[in-house]
Parts: sequence; structure tokens; C-alpha cells
Amino acid sequence: MFEMKNYDDMKIEIDEFKKKYPKAFANINDKNELTVIIEKSKVKKEDVINIENDWKLITFDTVLDFSLTGFISKISSALAEANISIFVVSSYSTDHILVKKENLDETLKILRKLKMNI
Repeated sequence: MFEMKNYDDMKIEIDEFKKKYPKAFANINDKNELTVIIEKSKVKKEDVINIENDWKLITFDTVLDFSLTGFISKISSALAEANISIFVVSSYSTDHILVKKENLDETLKILRKLKMNI
């Protein structure tokens, strides 16, 4: 089962930033860069290095056990067959995918075929 976060009035960006944003959906800091997933309206342009606009967030509304294997693989394989790229974010208990706005309808059709409840 999954829940699609309703961001119809919001534009989600995936940005390379100069600093962390406490109110962002996610701040991902590795040794090379800081990636921020954030609502476009919350961004100060002077903090941005690179921008990827128009993403839609799908959150899988279930607790995924650490022993579960193949969950994202099944989803990413089906979407890859349709030439839809995804940005995956995993948290402690669940997973999220971001898809480009223009791919949202097709993504939802594919997820339905995989027996995901919408």
C-alpha cells in the first residue's frame, strides 16, 4: 500500500545546496555534496548550486521490515521498463520515490499493476 503525498499546489525540487534546510523533506549529506528535497517556495536561490524541478513524491505508507528484500527492486524494474527514472529515499521504516511530474500518471498505473493500493 502507498500514499501519494498531495503536492498539487507545491513544486518539489531536488537541489544541490550550500547549507542544510531544517524544514526540508530531506537533507542528504555525503562527502561530496548536500542534496535537499524541498518545496520550491521554501528555497532561497542564493543557497542553491544546482536545481532539478517538478518532482512528485510518493510515500509507501507501510512499515517495511529490515529483512524485506526486493521491494524497491520490483518497483524500480517495472518503472525502468517504462523508461521512468526515479529518485529513491529510504527512511528508518519506509521508502519514498520521487518521479518527474510528467511521469506521475504512468507511474501510478504501473504501481496499480503491481497491486499497490492507491
